Amino acid sequence: MMGKFSREKGKRGERELASALRGHGYNCRRGQQYSGVNGDADVVGLPGLHVECKRTERLQLAEALCQSVADSQSGEIPVVMHRRNFTTWLVTMRLDDFMDIYREWESGGCPMSE
Repeated sequence: MMGKFSREKGKRGERELASALRGHGYNCRRGQQYSGVNGDADVVGLPGLHVECKRTERLQLAEALCQSVADSQSGEIPVVMHRRNFTTWLVTMRLDDFMDIYREWESGGCPMSE
């Protein structure tokens, strides 16, 4: 069971990540702020991704990715976006999912290749 401090830190992390993603031009927000349904992505607004947000000093990365995989819907790529204090946000995903995105970019089918 998670304590109140941990829950509040998690919410702050989700708001911080959503803000950072909005800075990149995506209309992102906390996923559970309206519905509160378990299994929702922590941050929504990146079509095709299921975002698990972790703002912690001691990340259990394998468990976090497993959670994102388990909660993702068909057609969504599960990712963990995470950071420690005084560091930048990082993204962790399965290699096969990364290679799918990279191949799409490499073939020119992705706006990032322009």
